Amino acid sequence: MNPIANGSVTTPAGFTATGVSCNIKQSGNPDLAVILSSTPATIAAAFTINKIVAAPVVLGRELIARQSTAQAILVNSGNANACTGQQGIVDATAMADYAAAALDIAATDVLVSSTGLIGEPLPMDKVLAGIDAAVAGLTDDGGEAAATAIMTTDTVPKSIAVSFDLDGIRISIGGTAKGAGMIAPHMVTAAPHATMLAYLTTDADVEASFLRTCLGRAVQVSFNAITIDGDMSTNDTVAILANGLAGNPGIVDGSVAADQFQAAVTHICTELAKMIVRDGEGATRFVELTVTGAANENEARQCAGAIANSALCKTAWFGGDPNWGRILATAGRAGVQINPSGVMLRFGDLTVLDGGTPQPQNRAALAAAVDKPEIDIVLDLGVGDAKATVWTCDLTYDYIKINAEYHT
Repeated sequence: MNPIANGSVTTPAGFTATGVSCNIKQSGNPDLAVILSSTPATIAAAFTINKIVAAPVVLGRELIARQSTAQAILVNSGNANACTGQQGIVDATAMADYAAAALDIAATDVLVSSTGLIGEPLPMDKVLAGIDAAVAGLTDDGGEAAATAIMTTDTVPKSIAVSFDLDGIRISIGGTAKGAGMIAPHMVTAAPHATMLAYLTTDADVEASFLRTCLGRAVQVSFNAITIDGDMSTNDTVAILANGLAGNPGIVDGSVAADQFQAAVTHICTELAKMIVRDGEGATRFVELTVTGAANENEARQCAGAIANSALCKTAWFGGDPNWGRILATAGRAGVQINPSGVMLRFGDLTVLDGGTPQPQNRAALAAAVDKPEIDIVLDLGVGDAKATVWTCDLTYDYIKINAEYHT
């Protein structure tokens, strides 16, 4: 894979995008984005499993259950259109209809997303005016503008793109995401079946069922492996559009091409997921937490998630305090199998516990292992061979301030 400098969702052939302000946000910052494929594209998407979901998630699930193609993604920020009753469905439908008419495509080919404050009706007069402005401003270098327009408490836009050769044909994949708080996604790709939002584009020709499988595999080890605060959103959505304009033979599951494509999609999703954690509300430390020696992968992930969401662990990381007893205590109450006499804990290259026994430590070295911007923690449960990695961050004064004042 080749990283593309300043890459975005408009890097692949045939995609345009833009972001505009329609004054949903009181700040006047950009708050509406459109991503458009010049031709109908194969689509796959994953949505939150929260029992309370935003109106766009309801419509998005229906779109994916009904069809395997779409052409445009429409996103507003500043208002989640969640817990808005039937009017929310009416408004999300109106957004798709209005955008489709402006783009001269079918309304069923528009995937709508929203992010922001829950429980407030959309100011539809502003939204529709914003759609007009966005459609008029679509450009083939508008990916960064779109990435900016979907932000809420994010401090930076998040975009990435890579390319790779497939039998002599250049394939490009681009992506953008938003998220800084209310981040503990768990998404599934089964059709019937944020806030974190992420959108990928590619000019590859990809068979529909494999695209869904591919996205599901990537989401599980990327977006589903991050947490900032342990709170799952009502709006979490990841979608990918593949328009086939690269001209490659269609990619199907089980082929060498599928392996290459899977690796690239997983890479894009993983890098975007890490960007979200690094931009976590108030975050000062990025933590990679790997649990090994678990009975199975689910237990490894469950244990890692418990530690990553522990207020005691997160505040210790914020303070640069190597209070590793908190990690062990959390692992012990995580509801997974653990062998106390076989536990190993390591901060970076520094082993602090082995065989359940504390190791002699230089106190300054131990403190230094935690008091840095990126912390690498490995915990072995001493039971089996399974492992899982979760990415998280610390819990700071600023996180509390941001969320104490979010509505007001």
